[in-house]
Amino acid sequence: MENSEGKKHVAVFVFPFASHPTPLLNLVLKLANAAPNLQFSFIGTHHSNKPLLISKPHIPDTIKFYSVSDGVPEGHVPGGHPVERVNLFLQACPQNLLDGIDMAVAYTKERVTCIISDAFVAPSLTVAQRLNVPLVLVWPPLSCSLSAHFYTDLIRSRYNSAAGDTPLDLVPGLSTMRVKDLPEDVINDVGEEETLFSKTLASLGSVLPQAEAVVVNFYEELDPPLLVNDMRSKFKYFLYAGFLTLSLPLPPLPPSDTDETGCLSWLDKQKGGSVAYVGFGTLVTPPPHEIVAVAEALEESGFPFLWSLKEDLMGLLPSGFLERTSGSGKVVAWAPQTQVLGHGSVGVFVTHCGSNSVSESISNGVPMICRPFFGDHGLNGRMAEDIWEIGVRVEGGVFTKDGLLKCLRLILVQEEGKRMKEKAVKVKRTVLDAAGPQGKAAQDFNTLVEVVSRS
Repeated sequence: MENSEGKKHVAVFVFPFASHPTPLLNLVLKLANAAPNLQFSFIGTHHSNKPLLISKPHIPDTIKFYSVSDGVPEGHVPGGHPVERVNLFLQACPQNLLDGIDMAVAYTKERVTCIISDAFVAPSLTVAQRLNVPLVLVWPPLSCSLSAHFYTDLIRSRYNSAAGDTPLDLVPGLSTMRVKDLPEDVINDVGEEETLFSKTLASLGSVLPQAEAVVVNFYEELDPPLLVNDMRSKFKYFLYAGFLTLSLPLPPLPPSDTDETGCLSWLDKQKGGSVAYVGFGTLVTPPPHEIVAVAEALEESGFPFLWSLKEDLMGLLPSGFLERTSGSGKVVAWAPQTQVLGHGSVGVFVTHCGSNSVSESISNGVPMICRPFFGDHGLNGRMAEDIWEIGVRVEGGVFTKDGLLKCLRLILVQEEGKRMKEKAVKVKRTVLDAAGPQGKAAQDFNTLVEVVSRS
């Protein structure tokens, strides 16, 4: 099939889990705006496409959505562990991806000329090779974790999980990291059965160099130069797209009375830089004893606090906690996090260090108290503490009452905390400059437009 008038048709493969679909769609929206001659076929599952279509009502006609199988057999109910759904989806690849291509080609009457894929969908390489088209891989987490997954084989040959505090001297740019900071899938101890998801991530060392370009959801100006130079030497193009979940500079806060959660109105009544905001994202569920420890630390500290805590976890709070802290604290089931972090009353963010949360904290110049849970959280927390020096990790890696109290007092009261706040504001300025027309992300985006358009 020849494409009419040289029309370029780009297939986009989504990793339909967690927060991955949103940055990929935001990148495609930017590309569609920059290159209106391109036709995009956005291929996800019904479960991943539906919320995107609701949250993004003004999608250009050059982007069409297609839903493929999630790989769950008919009548099968996946268990409680989210990795089972991921494994079933990957098991259905590359056939379900090819099914998506068939739907897109049948509708557009244009053959696919390029594939953009979330890097977690490594079988996209097989599809690109079968169609003989270039592949662009997008990495939604921070770039430090990309480097860790790229070097999985090397890391596994030298370390195991018992290495704990051993520095990652082997990996260029990650020498400040420790083995214990790595995602669980990188360190796979002998005797453990490896999941398909883990095997897929481990394959990235061979998959990524075969892509025409690798795009990361970050700014070069914040990465260690050694890491940047090393990744650039490994791939044809290593491109920084900036924060794909944020539009910088951030818009001004809306009127507080339009916030139905009441968070902004409550923050209006607090002193500047005095509030501890606590939020662990949509996927993380801290164990009950840690929720209790957080509550006890917040209560004893006396600092005003805003806590975004899922409804089903509120029953774990100590008896009488909400009543006793009603004058100094506010607990909500959901908070408009980016706006909360942009409010002048917030002085510290107690976070799990997910990549979106870290990006939002950086963009608002708010220091972090880091309690990593899984995946890339450990690497992100180490970057915050040791590379950017705008955060501190809780002692022992878990919340205790005394450990969190110590962190809160350090950032909100002590001189070290004031210096950390100054550095956080400095990093925010760096990001604002990096997001501007003279930043490297703008140059890299132009390169990406060329790569996708010339195929």
